[in-house]
Amino acid sequence: MKFYIKQKVFSWADRFNVTDENGETRYSVKGELISIGKQLHIYDNADREVAFIQQKVLSFKPRFFVFVNGEQIAEIVKEFTLFRPKYSILGKGWVVNGDFWDHDYVITEEGNTVASVHKVWMSWGDSYELNLVDTNDEVGLLAVILAIDAVMDAQESR
Repeated sequence: MKFYIKQKVFSWADRFNVTDENGETRYSVKGELISIGKQLHIYDNADREVAFIQQKVLSFKPRFFVFVNGEQIAEIVKEFTLFRPKYSILGKGWVVNGDFWDHDYVITEEGNTVASVHKVWMSWGDSYELNLVDTNDEVGLLAVILAIDAVMDAQESR
C-alpha cells in the first residue's frame, strides 16, 4: 500500500497528513509546539492517537522512541559513521539501508522488504512516497519512518 506525506514548509509545529493512493487522508501527524525534545502524535481518521514518537533529549547519539497504542515498539538510533548516515531500529528486527541524504531507503526484515521510502523532488515542501509491503504493521512502519525523518531533521538542526 502506498502512502504520501507532504510536510508544510512554513509551520510553527509539525502538522501534516498522510494520504493514500486515492488522496484520502488516512492519518494526521501533529507535533508539540512547546516540548523538551521533538514529540510527534499520529492520529487515525477517528482522531484517536495510534502512535507517539518521542526524542530522548540527553543522549550522546540522536535517539527516538516509537510507541504504538501506548507500548514502546522501537527505538531509532543514529549511529556514528564518517561518510554515510546509518540508523538502527532496535526492538523490531528491521534493518534500514539506502541513501538517507536523498531520502531513498528501504526497511527490511530477514532480507525481505517491508517498506520503502522515496522523496518526491520538485515539490513545495518535503514530500515522500511510502510503499508499505507489510500492511499488518501499517502504523508501526509509518511511525518508524517518521521517527527516522525526525532523527535526520534533529541531526540537520545541530
